[in-house]
Amino acid sequence: MSQSIAGQIALPLDWSAGGQNDGPFLVGPSNEDAVRYLHHVSSWIVPAAILVGPAGSGRTAMGRMFSRETGGRVIDGPHSVSEEDLFHAWNHAQSSKTPLLIIAATPPSQWGVRLPDLESRLNAVPVLRIGEPDEMLARDLIEALFAQRGMVLSPEISSYIVPRMERTYEMVHKIVQALDAASLEQSRRLGIRLTRETLVSQGLIVPDLLERQEAALCR
Repeated sequence: MSQSIAGQIALPLDWSAGGQNDGPFLVGPSNEDAVRYLHHVSSWIVPAAILVGPAGSGRTAMGRMFSRETGGRVIDGPHSVSEEDLFHAWNHAQSSKTPLLIIAATPPSQWGVRLPDLESRLNAVPVLRIGEPDEMLARDLIEALFAQRGMVLSPEISSYIVPRMERTYEMVHKIVQALDAASLEQSRRLGIRLTRETLVSQGLIVPDLLERQEAALCR
């Protein structure tokens, strides 16, 4: 982040719940600074912020929560509006003191902005970053996504998956979708065996050495 937010109060509990259509939203080390900053609009020096995060990271859900809480405007995707509209949105936020949040996959330096005046304004806006999930957040998110589907996932399954997966939000969603589909297709409750068979066969996790040795003995 381009501005320090250390020393502010603890994260708002209501932000961990999301909205009716947001799905599960969990706060962890990868996003807590961004959540905390968005929750304290009154301390903003510039009435705008840019939220940058990977696909599946909950950035859109954060934008909805920000809009509900502050009444501010959210632009989800810098290329969803013209540069002129983005320029006017920034000026309106400045004159009306109504906060503006721009959501993007990359920082402004990668947007290819052509309007010099817009570029200079964007350079003055704090960039809030959502990082990829740590091990605990990845595990909790997997369990929360299954709970959203009405399925209770044994903690041993998520504990099995996370050390063997690429730890990205995108991979979390792919794994949950794959396991949900496998459980439905085979009419089987998810256990370690079905989890391993499904995810290894689809290349979504890398089996450890012992598992590779066991597989070789079974050939």
